[in-house]
Amino acid sequence: MLGFPLLHLCFAHCLLRHGSVSADEAARTAPFHLDLWFYFTLQNWVLDFGRPIAMLVFPLEWFPLNKPSVGDYFHMAYNVITPFLLLKLIERSPRTLPRSITYVSIIIFIMGASIHLVGDSVNHRLLFSGYQHHLSVRENPIIKNLKPETLIDSFELLYYYDEYLGHCMWYIPFFLILFMYFSGCFTACKAERWMPGPALLLVAPSGLYYWYLVTEGQIFILFIFTFFAMLALVLHQKRKRLFLDSNGLFLFSSFTLTLLLVALWVAWLWNDPVLRKKYPGVIYVPEPWAFYTLHVSSRH
Repeated sequence: MLGFPLLHLCFAHCLLRHGSVSADEAARTAPFHLDLWFYFTLQNWVLDFGRPIAMLVFPLEWFPLNKPSVGDYFHMAYNVITPFLLLKLIERSPRTLPRSITYVSIIIFIMGASIHLVGDSVNHRLLFSGYQHHLSVRENPIIKNLKPETLIDSFELLYYYDEYLGHCMWYIPFFLILFMYFSGCFTACKAERWMPGPALLLVAPSGLYYWYLVTEGQIFILFIFTFFAMLALVLHQKRKRLFLDSNGLFLFSSFTLTLLLVALWVAWLWNDPVLRKKYPGVIYVPEPWAFYTLHVSSRH
């Protein structure tokens, strides 16, 4: 993520420019969007978190290695349904949000998710050939003995498209859209400052999914930047006697739970020597799939 400073600067500019809300906009509060948040959480769990699991569960004979897996079809559905739900979420915002930034973000989101689809498809299919996610590309036994050695560069290029370029173009617009929507979730009406019961039930699965997104997508810097921007906006609006409505509370609570889960995840694996080697540096956030190939699949 650190290799794309221009995208981060654009993201920061949009946060600062569209982070405040006027009293007139705060008067137009919206009810809790139970249908959208439920569909959003459900499709995230099924189509994103569930796609690698489905790929391992369905018989290999149904989806040969030279054809798309069932997880790839899940990913294709995700690339269509998610931008549609994001657009519907933006439409329901009490605040009028900039259309140009929204449309460009959706376009970049779809492009990044599509790039990730191809790279992730090949990388997950390599699992059936013995590829180990807890090792780097060049350290994998099935990769380092390839001849000619230039083939290894091609696999590293594939990994770059999957883990870096695809993730940046996918997640930066995703979090930008969520923040722009969040910037309109403020109200001066005390009756709107509570989450209904169904919203409380959705916080746990929503926060748990974002934990998976942050750890597997290796986007902790982007996530923590967005979270603190949301926190700063909440404190800033509180001075104007504006408070989060039910939708804003749901989103902020989900992100708070995500931060707690990431902290617990890192603390649990803090002294793992193998994962420490793959994820060097100050920010140490291991991927769940790297943990799976190291500590779960290797036992079978």
